[in-house]
Amino acid sequence: MTAFDVVVVGAGVTGLTVANRLHAAGLKVVVLEARDRVGGRLLTEDIEGVRLEVGGQWVSPDQAALLALIDELKLEMYSRYRAGDSIYIGRDGVRRTFAGEKFPVSDRTAAEVERLTKELDRLAAGMDPLEPWNHPDADELDRISFAAWLAEQTDDPEARDNVGLYVGPAMLTKPAHSFSALSAVLMAASAGGFSHLVDADFILDRRVVGGLQRVPLALADRLPPGTVHLDEAVTKVEWNEDGATVFTGRGSYHGRNVVMAVPPTLVSRVQYIPALPPVQAQMRQHISFGLVIKLHITYETPFWRDLGLSGTAFSPYSLVHEAYDNTNEDVEGETRGTLVGFVSDVKADSLLSLDADARRWKVLEALAAYYGEQALHPVHYYESPWVADEWTVGAFGTSFDIGSLTRYGRHLRSDVGPLSFASSDIAGLGFQHVDGAIRMGEAVAARIL
Repeated sequence: MTAFDVVVVGAGVTGLTVANRLHAAGLKVVVLEARDRVGGRLLTEDIEGVRLEVGGQWVSPDQAALLALIDELKLEMYSRYRAGDSIYIGRDGVRRTFAGEKFPVSDRTAAEVERLTKELDRLAAGMDPLEPWNHPDADELDRISFAAWLAEQTDDPEARDNVGLYVGPAMLTKPAHSFSALSAVLMAASAGGFSHLVDADFILDRRVVGGLQRVPLALADRLPPGTVHLDEAVTKVEWNEDGATVFTGRGSYHGRNVVMAVPPTLVSRVQYIPALPPVQAQMRQHISFGLVIKLHITYETPFWRDLGLSGTAFSPYSLVHEAYDNTNEDVEGETRGTLVGFVSDVKADSLLSLDADARRWKVLEALAAYYGEQALHPVHYYESPWVADEWTVGAFGTSFDIGSLTRYGRHLRSDVGPLSFASSDIAGLGFQHVDGAIRMGEAVAARIL
């Protein structure tokens, strides 16, 4: 058994942030990672000659922690392509193009969407995203589903469907009837307001040259050789008030402190001796990942640009509820264009019941409804593997079921003896984003120091 000041479990951005800050302060640290790579839910891969950001990829202007780290690591960024018209398919099934922020719905629906946006902005402004259970309306909002709350607010179904889209399928990747209105307000507050969630030009602003996984790769490179152990899944943690011993299939590691820098759903996969307090064990039974299939479809050229389209398309009524131009930064000799799209929650359930060829055809049909017949003929098609990934089993992140945020939320970041817990899933600002992962890593490192 090897002794360390701190044992970090998980080599995603959170765990590597903790390790870097503690190492810089002179502590002896080891990082144990179950996967054969670093990065967690960030993954950039070359697949059949196309570089794809399989995991998280976008950086928005409000993500101060991530922007500071990108600057610290001296990484470059570039803007998402957005010139041209966007596409919307309405409740009537009609495809319409539009420019600017106001999408083509009836005046009444537009007014209802604007009113709901203002109300959600108002509720979000009254919330500290680190303590959503202290919101003045927390109890009421946590005991009603977001779908039911929307039904109370408006009788306009298209307004409900569009506002629900931005939080449900697009962010929490769950049906709006399966999470609380308080969770929806938290999602808005964590991004600085619901207005940010509905603004693709804001929340999907820029990308890192070479892919966002360069952030954890750079963090790992700054640690001393041998600090990060790959292919070492943690099976057991024995702990007392003086420290803890972490066991893997290869050995054991003792630390005065142990940081579980993994999603809440993975915390419970480890045996703890003694067992975690009942509230800790119960809490994590009420947290789950959403479900989303991220799609990367590459064409000989970005043909939509020649049609005057930005590539941005969305509809609560389409299998692919949103899609964007995801062509990489200019690379000499590269003429291909890539669209990225998403299928989530119950629509993902349905898609996953089909074989690979049928799934591909259903997706391409949905894209053709947005972009035209040319979308049926890609040169490369790829579905992200997160739903089947052993160390994730979902995406983008975890969230509470109805009524559980107020019941358990205050325990999310509580230490248990020498054990600390941190990930983007339990962040306030930057909830479910890399920005939140960094904030949680910094907070844990500061507590230990």
